[in-house]
Amino acid sequence: MSLTADPPACTVPAAGGASTHKLMNAGADKLVFKIKSSNNNEYRISPVFGFIDPSGSKDITITRTAGAPKEDKLVIHFAPAPADATDPQAAFGAVTPAGTVTIPVSATA
Repeated sequence: MSLTADPPACTVPAAGGASTHKLMNAGADKLVFKIKSSNNNEYRISPVFGFIDPSGSKDITITRTAGAPKEDKLVIHFAPAPADATDPQAAFGAVTPAGTVTIPVSATA
């Protein structure tokens, strides 16, 4: 079971901006994920919860509102998805995360 992010780091303008990343599932199991941010005041993530099919990918968008430049991070928790799951938020709540991927986030002036 493996999840990777491309690109593996995010740089956005401190004045605000957006970055798109692709989460890739290299494994044979469908995964469910949840993204946590170290800075919920200035970052919005879409989607926060989701599924990724085996050998599939999912685009996520990191949007930053204006604020002081600083270093933050996103941590993506993931686990095998229950076979009959249709709601990723409910499914994630029912599983134990099996791994994490961290995306360092830099806001530049």
